[in-house]
Formats: sequence, structure tokens, C-alpha cells
Amino acid sequence: MQINVKSRTLKLAKMALMVAVSVICSFIHFPILPAAPFLEFEVSDIPILVAAFAFGPIPGLIVAVVSIILHDLIMGPASGPYGMIMHIIAAAVLVLVAGFLYGKFKSKKGAIISLIVGGLCMAAVMVPANLLITPIFMGAPIEAVIAMLPTVIIPFNLIKVLIICVVVFFLYKRISPFLHKW
Repeated sequence: MQINVKSRTLKLAKMALMVAVSVICSFIHFPILPAAPFLEFEVSDIPILVAAFAFGPIPGLIVAVVSIILHDLIMGPASGPYGMIMHIIAAAVLVLVAGFLYGKFKSKKGAIISLIVGGLCMAAVMVPANLLITPIFMGAPIEAVIAMLPTVIIPFNLIKVLIICVVVFFLYKRISPFLHKW
């Protein structure tokens, strides 16, 4: 019983550490495509995905939601609540899918497959999310958002998730001993 409580406490502390790292990383964000400066790459998604690989999809989701909300409370979201909602949707899909698959197939090949599938699912889900939320956020007609899908929104999400996944692929095995130790 005592070991289980200690184990859960350590896992919670490590998750809190990943939230802190993600919040610190959230100060580094920049647009990828000049045509859409409101779409920004968030470095904070890297520790969020690392948390999902290390602790599982639900803890990864918790780390994502807490760190995104904390960042927006500290900085005030530039895009209002819409940006926060979109960031949570994107991060949630990525960590749930990739974290679940990696939990089932913990190997180099499993990591590659989970990152690809998770990334493609995230990019796919962001299409309807943008169709629903972006017209409200930008005050633009849905036709304008539809026109942006192939030229801005889909490329942005694919580039963003590619960067995140490549960094996590090369970073995770180097830091996982630290996350699984203690």
C-alpha cells in the first residue's frame, strides 16, 4: 500500500514538473506561415507529448490542459478563448492518440507509428475545429476559412505536428530514464 501511494505521488510530481516545463516553453511561440501569423507553433507541445509517452494518454491530457490554461492565465491569450480552445483540441487529440498507441507498442517502430497516426489525427481534427471556431474568432465567413484549409490551415498543422513529433522522437529516449527513475 505504501509503495503504491509513493509511486502515485512521484508520478504526480513528475507530471507537475512537465507542466512547469511546458509553461516555461510556452513563452517560445512563433508563426510558421507568413500568410497566417495568428497560427503559431508552440514549443510547449513538446513536453506535453513527452508526458503522454512517459505517463500515458490521460496524464498527458491533464498536463496539456493544465499547462495551456496556466499559460493563458499568466500571459493572457493573444487570440482570446478561441486560441486556448483550439490549442487544447489539437494537443488533446495528439496526446490521446499518440500516447495510447505508444503505450501499446513501446518500441522505436511503435513510437514512429504512434507519432505519425497521432499527428495525422490531430491535423484531421483541426479541419472541422477550424471550420467551427475560426469564423467566430476571425469574424470571417466560413467560405474564407474553407479557402484557407488547403493553403494555410492544413499545411500549418502538418508542419507543426511534424516538428513536434521529430523533436519528441529524438528527445524522449534520452530523458525517459529521468522520468521513470526515483
